[in-house]
Amino acid sequence: MYGIPVPRYALVNREYPYQELDYFVEEEDFVEVHGNRFWKPFVEKPVEGDNHSVMIYYPSSAGGGMKALFRKVGNRSSEFHPEVRRVRREGSYIYEEFLPTGGTDVKVYTVGPEYAHAEARKSPVVDGVVMRNPDGKEVRYPVLLTPAEKQIARDVCIAFRQAVCGFDLLRCEGRSYVCDVNGWSFVKNSYKYYDDATCVLRKIILDAKAPHLSTTIPPILPWMVHQPVHPSEGLPRHGSGIIGNFGQSEELRCVIAIIRHGDRTPKQKVKLKVTEEKLLNLMLKYSGGRPRAETKMKSAVQLQDLLDATRALVPRARTGRESDSEAEDIEHAEKLRQVKAVLEEGGHFSGIYRKVQLKPLKWEKVTKSNGEVEERPTEALMVLKYGGVLTHAGRKQADELGRYFRNNMYPGEGTGLLRLHSTYRHDLKIYSSDEGRVQMSAAAFAKGLLDLEGPLTPILVSLVSKDSSMLDGLENASIEMDEAKARLNEIITSEAKIVHDNYSEEPWMTDGAGLTPKASELLAKLVKLTKKVTEQVRLLASDEDEKLVETSLYNVICPYDQAKALGKTNIDVDRIAAGLPCGSEGFLLMYARWRKLERDLYNERKDRFDITQIPDVYDSCKYDLLHNAHLNLEGLDELFKVAQLLADGVIPNEYGINPRQKLKIGSKIARRLLGKILIDLRNTREEAIGVTELKSNQDLNSETPRAAKEDTDHNFKLHGTMESTRRSSFNSDRSMDQDDDDDKETKYRLDPKYANVRTPERHVRTRLYFTSESHIHSVMNVLRYCNLDESLQGEPSLVCDSALDRLYKTKELDYMSYIVLRMFEDTEVALEDPKRFRMEMTFSRGADLSPLERKDTKASTLHLDHTLPIMGPERLQDLRSYLTLEMMEKMIRPFAMPAEDFPPPSIPHGFTGYFSKSSGVLERLVNLWPFHKHGSNAAKKASKQSTKNQAEEISKK
Repeated sequence: MYGIPVPRYALVNREYPYQELDYFVEEEDFVEVHGNRFWKPFVEKPVEGDNHSVMIYYPSSAGGGMKALFRKVGNRSSEFHPEVRRVRREGSYIYEEFLPTGGTDVKVYTVGPEYAHAEARKSPVVDGVVMRNPDGKEVRYPVLLTPAEKQIARDVCIAFRQAVCGFDLLRCEGRSYVCDVNGWSFVKNSYKYYDDATCVLRKIILDAKAPHLSTTIPPILPWMVHQPVHPSEGLPRHGSGIIGNFGQSEELRCVIAIIRHGDRTPKQKVKLKVTEEKLLNLMLKYSGGRPRAETKMKSAVQLQDLLDATRALVPRARTGRESDSEAEDIEHAEKLRQVKAVLEEGGHFSGIYRKVQLKPLKWEKVTKSNGEVEERPTEALMVLKYGGVLTHAGRKQADELGRYFRNNMYPGEGTGLLRLHSTYRHDLKIYSSDEGRVQMSAAAFAKGLLDLEGPLTPILVSLVSKDSSMLDGLENASIEMDEAKARLNEIITSEAKIVHDNYSEEPWMTDGAGLTPKASELLAKLVKLTKKVTEQVRLLASDEDEKLVETSLYNVICPYDQAKALGKTNIDVDRIAAGLPCGSEGFLLMYARWRKLERDLYNERKDRFDITQIPDVYDSCKYDLLHNAHLNLEGLDELFKVAQLLADGVIPNEYGINPRQKLKIGSKIARRLLGKILIDLRNTREEAIGVTELKSNQDLNSETPRAAKEDTDHNFKLHGTMESTRRSSFNSDRSMDQDDDDDKETKYRLDPKYANVRTPERHVRTRLYFTSESHIHSVMNVLRYCNLDESLQGEPSLVCDSALDRLYKTKELDYMSYIVLRMFEDTEVALEDPKRFRMEMTFSRGADLSPLERKDTKASTLHLDHTLPIMGPERLQDLRSYLTLEMMEKMIRPFAMPAEDFPPPSIPHGFTGYFSKSSGVLERLVNLWPFHKHGSNAAKKASKQSTKNQAEEISKK
């Protein structure tokens, strides 16, 4: 009837507890009600209105678990329960889709259908910690409702027949939804609200009893008629804080960061051909019975089925090799044992860490009992991918880097980034690739950036958006990368000397720059040392295997411990004290890791090196040197040094053997990301220009009653006019809002007059892109070498020579490395001047490996907590260089996805009323003010003075 927008929902009604309902189905990652499927995350609410036990269930891809919401108790409003995965069945419940809101809820309070007051608060779904002021009240900030939200408030008030009514709004992806109606409810602590409520009630009484007086009395309290409005303080002016000081007129407008994930376990892969009927039947089960279809298994149910089948196939005890003819059978059994160990690792399943592919290779025709002939697979290739899990150190690194950004990347906000964010003046969006380690790094970073508490799963679901098309994959540049690796292999194995004679001043311009001259000699040494470490781990694994067989632990799976896997930020002291590997990896899997590296690095039968395995050897060395130093593996230190020398040359050159090839590969990999960054910068610029132009117009019109009146926008048509006038105004507002709804990135704004914020119009856009090593190298290479493009001949590099030299010597962009682009606006420069907007570029090489190479006290401390520090930012420009936004756009545009391939640019809702298509609303609203037309002379005079004061206030903000 009223069209009140609510989340999609379904009702499950039980007549008695635990009643089985044929229309209700629950699976691992969804519930289905009457054929309507609700995928996790979803919300479960009791039907009884007085029961406030609301629960949110999270998908296995985010770690699973449940968050229970409840009435505030002390400083808590929710608790996360990682072990709970099944929904409740003891009563009747409503199931709703979960709407991510960026960590903020909006509480709306009406006093009649013509008035609504709105406040934002920290959402309980993020970390459950209640923010309170010194008086013990929950911290809330008054915010402005959009025209669509004002209509929602009116509809709720009328539909529930409740003049004084409170309800909750969820703002999600540009739209607002009502998730809860509380009924009779008042604002807890707001003089503004109670003053307005007084005026509203007075108007209602006068309309009923003395309509002839109603339109003659100003819609403000008597003692406030002649009260002057104090102008707000001017904006504080702040320079960058990192690259020089460019004067006191600069303001930070935008922060864009491309960030690599944190410390992880080594990535692993097991390949084996299987002919066992149990495994082939499993493949058919999950391929829908299609004998030639490939099957991918990631869910807990699928992986449990595979584990059950593998356990039945793995021999209980190992037999020694009796002849060479049994070698293949023994290797096959070893791989099955490895698959089983991987699936049992940690005692839990999570789709973001392990996945299995079963691809049929051979088939045969089989005649069924009824005479029909069907095709069945007889052999399949099984590929198990695992590892690459964010470690406790990775989570700690990401959290600490988030805190560093909060304290150092946002200069000038006296009350800090948290206040900027909680008052709708910080436009934050966090994007992640599809990889689990990247998602969890993004969540841990957000935790530190916004000073959140508790597990990562709720933070991940609430604040992080996945965009695999922008941040995943190397397939777009696979051909060029294969060419680079082939040439790199030729340089290393042919013992060719790298000559820098022609580029003595620019060594980074050489083919194969960074390769050590003795690479071929080091390769042989690398193989020898790898075998030495592998043999030591084999002996440790043999001892572990014997103990497992003796205690019959092969058929026992550990209790579920997903909470520890995702929430832990400290090392497992008990495991280390017992002489076991760090984390959940046992010696059997550790041996499988090193044995595979040994085999893949050098093929003895073909006498052939595979240089693409050098980064993997380096990763394993680095991981064990940091996390498993307590195992005292002899030769590991030396192996690390050799692997590092080779990796320093191989890793950068995999993304291009020379600058032009690096530029081409970088553009192909990061094309979409670079395009999105240009859109971010353009939208920020247009937003800033729109605000400045409106302010200028307001200055010119500050003496007229047509100036903007903030109260009118906040208290939509607060003091009622004729019904037809109200309807036409709402229709106009709604059509304007409909235009804005087409925008993809909706913004909201603070109520600047009553928020007790010194700089209410200050607005900062933050875009964080979490990804893997490939995108960090790709973006950096475009920044370094974009001037080599034919269309940009003659232009200098965006990166200065000293920074190019540092990058050449840096070699590796390690865990938590990042590139930051910050845009500043000089408000004293003319709008049309290119120097109005300045860009600043910095980078960090991430985790500092140097402590691993020392034997001092600092190295000992780092070995104790297994965490390497993140290096601070370094300049990519000269100290006093001035890079305009216009120049950066010109240099990057040839390598970025064109803007027309993206959604249309947004005009942020956060500044509704500040932009050209909204400015007319201010005039319409002023004309609606009743006492302009019908009031007494005294009322008109008071109104004019009030309007003038407000216009002056707005012009100075």
